[in-house]
Amino acid sequence: MFFKGKKNAEANKQVPLSRNLEKNTTHLKQLFSSELNKDFSTREITARYSNKRIKLFFYSSIVNSTKIHEGIIRPLLEAKGENLPSIITLEAIKELTDFDSIIDDINSGNVVLLLEDSKTAYSVNVADFKHRGIEKPENENAVKAPKEAFTESLNVNISLVRKRFHDKQLIAEAKPVGNRSKLDVTIMYVKDVVNNEILENVRERLDQLSVDNVRNIESLEQYIEERPYSIVSSLLYTERPDRAASYLEDGYIVLMMENSSACLVLPVTFWSFFHSEEDRYLRFLFGNFSRIIRLLAFLISLLVSGVYVAVTNYHSEMIPPDLLLAIVSARERVPFPVVFEVLLMEISFELIREAGLRIPNPLGPTIGIVGALIIGQAAVEANIVSPIVVIVVALSGLSSFAVANISMNFTIRITRFLFIFAASFFGMLSLTGAFLLWVMYLASLRSFGVPFLAPLSPSYKSTNDTVFRKIIKNEYFRPGQIKPKDLRKKG
Repeated sequence: MFFKGKKNAEANKQVPLSRNLEKNTTHLKQLFSSELNKDFSTREITARYSNKRIKLFFYSSIVNSTKIHEGIIRPLLEAKGENLPSIITLEAIKELTDFDSIIDDINSGNVVLLLEDSKTAYSVNVADFKHRGIEKPENENAVKAPKEAFTESLNVNISLVRKRFHDKQLIAEAKPVGNRSKLDVTIMYVKDVVNNEILENVRERLDQLSVDNVRNIESLEQYIEERPYSIVSSLLYTERPDRAASYLEDGYIVLMMENSSACLVLPVTFWSFFHSEEDRYLRFLFGNFSRIIRLLAFLISLLVSGVYVAVTNYHSEMIPPDLLLAIVSARERVPFPVVFEVLLMEISFELIREAGLRIPNPLGPTIGIVGALIIGQAAVEANIVSPIVVIVVALSGLSSFAVANISMNFTIRITRFLFIFAASFFGMLSLTGAFLLWVMYLASLRSFGVPFLAPLSPSYKSTNDTVFRKIIKNEYFRPGQIKPKDLRKKG
């Protein structure tokens, strides 16, 4: 019985409008459960231009009431004209002929007008969804860069991108997703630069989504990614509009949604996660120096704990005698093997990091600092771990903060544990094998058909912006791995 009722409800949505205004009104109120929905509003007026009744339907909580009064009701009551679209002063008026379209528009913040003795309804965009103001980026801070970040309003986010990229070829295409709660995914791209095959791939993935609701970009990423079990993301998540604009200029595709203070960039490579937008704003030498430090931090965070386990367990002859004696004397009272020490401190560091993120902001830094000091000092005094392990784990943890991208940060943290386990078996031999397998795994990945390590491997004609970048005025090409229509930046 339940399924039958649900099926009937779905069928009713497709019913076309009738000429009978009261019949249309009753059906629409039933669809929206107007007796229970306290913010579902109805307003009836008699238009001066036709002397016929018009009923307005909208959600009062998500519309701009001033727009409705000044741009719709007042003109209909006072102005003369030939038809309704010529009288209403607001933009974005469209005609509707079925209840399915009416439901979608009302849920999107539009006001729908049903006319007496007419099978056509009109929808006017008066949406006023509440959102935060434009603030500084939280996760992608930069010293020498614009300070604006995306907010939860889609229109504001599109405006922030267009503010930075003035081009008539910049397209913002909308694709509705979700069977029950339909929200638009906005696909932004430069029409005469983007690769059409990649664009069609994105459109097909969005069209094939069969879910009740996709709430935001963060959820969308998990629906359209190629390898959901991979430890490496195939899309770039960024909250900086200047970074999104720079990727659009190079021929990439940007996805946006309402309710998300960020966007997704695709396709991506390993270097997309490694780079920071501030690299482009710094002078050539300064930007490349920053990248060297970031690469060093990346390798330290990834390998230092595993190398320490391998060297102390299997290759003590590689350590200078004085340092070896210091390590042995520090560990003589510790009852646990080295790998257990390192894992214990790494897990403790992760717990402190997670606790610092979840508790209120004023207490976060305090918990992080005090927790690390107290736990580290107490563990050393209790002879559970040696002092050098605390130093190694602290160096590993601090280096991971140099990689700002949250997806790559998780990749490094997970991979670090894999390397520690590998090093505990056969020392540097197994650690080297694990590292080579990891690099081979990265080389096997593709993001929407683009090799993950390109343009380094395989090589493509591009500016070769990998570890180091060129002087800006010498960057003549767009990334060749995404095969843009216009490869050359300058004529």
